[in-house]
Amino acid sequence: MDIMEKALEFHKRIKGKIEVVSRAKINDRESLSVAYTPGVAEPCLKIKDDPELSYELTRRANLVAVITDGTAVLGLGDIGGLAGMPVMEGKCALFKEFADVDAFPLCVKSKDTDEIVRTIELISDSFGGINLEDIAAPRCFEIEKKLKERLDIPVFHDDQHGTAIVVGAALINACKVAGKKLCDLTLVINGAGAAGTAIGKFLISLGVGNIIMVDINGIICEGDESLSDAHKEISKITNNRHIKGSLADALKGADVFVGVSKPGLLTPDMIKEMNDKPIIFAMANPTPEIMPDKAKEAGAFIVGTGRSDFPNQINNVVAFPGIFKGALSVRAKDINEEMKLAASFAIASCVTNDELCADYILPDSFDRKIPKAVSKAVADAAIKSGVARIKEVK
Repeated sequence: MDIMEKALEFHKRIKGKIEVVSRAKINDRESLSVAYTPGVAEPCLKIKDDPELSYELTRRANLVAVITDGTAVLGLGDIGGLAGMPVMEGKCALFKEFADVDAFPLCVKSKDTDEIVRTIELISDSFGGINLEDIAAPRCFEIEKKLKERLDIPVFHDDQHGTAIVVGAALINACKVAGKKLCDLTLVINGAGAAGTAIGKFLISLGVGNIIMVDINGIICEGDESLSDAHKEISKITNNRHIKGSLADALKGADVFVGVSKPGLLTPDMIKEMNDKPIIFAMANPTPEIMPDKAKEAGAFIVGTGRSDFPNQINNVVAFPGIFKGALSVRAKDINEEMKLAASFAIASCVTNDELCADYILPDSFDRKIPKAVSKAVADAAIKSGVARIKEVK
C-alpha cells in the first residue's frame, strides 16, 4: 500500500487519533463525592470569587483548543470543518506526543468572520490557549486580530506564525553554513497568502535586509492600487528597491527563495540568476516549487522542503508544541513577537555546530530536546516582555 492507502486503513481501524482519559480515579463513594458532587462545589465557588484559580483547579492550564473553519485544509482547499477533523485530531495528537499539552479539536461550521470570532470568544474560558488552524486568507488575519484584542489567553494561527518561526530557524542556520548575514540578504517569498505574509513580517523582525513578495500577479510593490489591504500593508515594509515584474525578475541577484505557493514555479534558470550560494526553501506540499535534485543541479547551496523524505524538512512540529508549552507554563496572555523570535533561535540552537551542514540546518522532528528548549525560551521571553502572569519558569 502507498501512504494514502495506509493512512485510510489506519484511520478506519483506530476511529480517531485522540480520546478523553480521566485523570481522577472514581471507584468508591468518597472519590465520587470529592471529584463530583457534593465536594466539587468548593472549587466552583473558589473560581467564582477568583477566576485565576481556574488555572489551578481545572485542566485549563494545560489545555489548547485547535480550531478550524475548514477553508484551507492542508493542500486540499475549502473542504469544510467536518472534513478537516482528521487534521485537527492529528494536531492534537502532536501537541500531546511532543510536549504533553492536552488539545481538543473544534470545527466551526461557519465562514462568517464575526460569527467565528464570537464562537471562539464564548468558549475561551475553557482553554489556556487557542491554536487557529487551516483558515483561509484574508479571513484568518481578521479572526486572529479580533481574538487577540478580545481574549487574555494566547491566540496563535500556526499556518502563519508556526511556519514563519521554523523558516526563521532554518534561515539562521543556513546563513551560518553559507557565510551570509541576515542583514545583507535579499530574500524572495513566492506566495503572499497567510503563510507568506507572516513569513515576510517575521523575517523583517529577525533582521533580514530586503524581502521581495511575489504573488500570482507578480512582485508586490508599494503604490499598486490593485493590491488587497493585506498586500498594501506588506508592501510598505518590503521590496526596498521598488522593483516590478515576475518571480524571475525578483530572483535576479537574490540570496534566498522561500516558496509557499505551487509545484514547479521555480525553474533551474531562475536559480542560476541568483547570488552566490543560493538558499532554496521550496515548501509547497506535497510537491515543492522545485525538486531538490533539480535545485542542486542548478547550483543551489542549501535546499529545504516541507517533506520528510528529503534533507532539511521545514516542519511546524518543531515549533508549536514547545511554543504553547512555554506560553502555558507562565500563563501568558499572548504569544508576541519576542516569544516567536525566541522560539526561532531556540530551534536553531538544537543543531550543534558540529552537526551543522548544508544538509542539516534544522533538528530532527523527533529530537526530544526541541520542545524543552523552545518552551524554556518562550517562557523566558514571555516573562521579560511582560505578558506572563507567572514571573518564574517552573
